[in-house]
Parts: sequence; C-alpha cells; structure tokens
Amino acid sequence: MPVPLTSLSLNWLWMTLIPVVAAAGGATAASYRRPGPAVVSAIQHFAAGVVFAAAAGEILPNLKHGGSLTAIAIGGAVGVIVMLGLERLEEKIGGAAGLLALVAIDIFIDGLVLGMSFIAGAKVGLLMTVALTLEVLFLGLTVAADIRRAEKSPGQIILLTTALALLLPIGSLLALPMETLSAPVLEGFFAFGLIALLYLVTEELLVEAHETPDVPWVTAMFFVGFLVLLIVEEMLG
Repeated sequence: MPVPLTSLSLNWLWMTLIPVVAAAGGATAASYRRPGPAVVSAIQHFAAGVVFAAAAGEILPNLKHGGSLTAIAIGGAVGVIVMLGLERLEEKIGGAAGLLALVAIDIFIDGLVLGMSFIAGAKVGLLMTVALTLEVLFLGLTVAADIRRAEKSPGQIILLTTALALLLPIGSLLALPMETLSAPVLEGFFAFGLIALLYLVTEELLVEAHETPDVPWVTAMFFVGFLVLLIVEEMLG
C-alpha cells in the first residue's frame, strides 16, 4: 500500500505550487484574450485523458491490492455523495459568486487528492501533479473568462484566480497527516480520491468539452493525454 511520506518529508510540497503557476498563466491569457472554443475543448480533452490515466494507473492499483473492501466501499460511497452534492449545489447557486465558491471547493478537493498521492509515493505524486496542473490550467481559463465578464481589470482577474488556486497546496498540506492513519482508513480516503477524479473527468472536463461541435483532432486529444501520461510513467520507471 502507500509508501510512508516520512522519506519524502515536505520537500515535495513545492511541487503543489506548479498548478498555482498554471492557473495564474491561464488567468493571464484569458484576462486579455480567451482562446477559441476548439482550443479550449482540446485542452479539456487532453486534461481529461491525463487525469483518467493518473486515476487508473496510480490510484486504482493501490486499491485493488489493498484488501479492505469495507473501507473502499465506504470511501467510494462518500465520494459519490460528496461529488453529487456538489453537482446539486452547482444547480442551485448562480452568479459569479456561486461559481467561485464551487471552484474553490473543487480545487480544495483536488489538493486533498494530490496530498494523498504524495503519501502513495513520489512517482504517484509527480504524475498526479502533472494531471492536476492541466486541470487547474483549464479552471484558470474558465474562471478568468467569467470574472472578465464582470468587467474586472486583468490584475484583479489574475489575483483572484491565483488566490483560488492556492487552495490546492493548502488542501495537499492538510492531507499529509493522513500518513499516520491505518492502512484500511487510508484505502477509504484513496477510494474517495478515485471517485473525485473520475467525476472530474466524466462530469466536468468531458461534459464541458463537448459543448462545442466535435472535431476529430480535438477528440483525439483525450487519447493523446492518456498516452502521454503512460509514457511519462514508463520513463520514470
């Protein structure tokens, strides 16, 4: 099961700032000129492929060999309830403030998942950092574009988006004490993380990606992202 994080110490926490930089970059681009629908859809497909590969290749194997069926069932059920609850909340809350609140919760949960990935090992954490960096980049583009409609200045857009992205390293930091938990409890948290990632792929990234007309090269980016992460995983050994 997971490799104790003690050997990694806190030296890996700086990596959780990489998605923050990506979000700031996406916000900067969108605050001046939002990419076209095809480019945004391609980014969404690519990010979905990378996140799906990370979930299937890194978190799922840990659960398959964990052995605690009860913990996995409970963690997975909680994950489904939480993610569906967020979906219902999204339907009820409208406006820019509601969007920002939901994005904040989403990024914080991503941070928890990233922190748990570091508990599983350095390579898992690295690959999950790559996956979530792409996802947060897309969120930066989306949030910045919505804030821009509220006639905020580029500086305000970049600052607010970066502040939201900082919830990811905060979530990662709060997840690190989980290494002291027993193996069955950890498996429950990993099951929750797996559900959260699969929800992100199927109900957020891909759903929004298909709001524009399908184009073969754009759709292919999902598989490109999936293969890229597999190749990176093999290169890391």
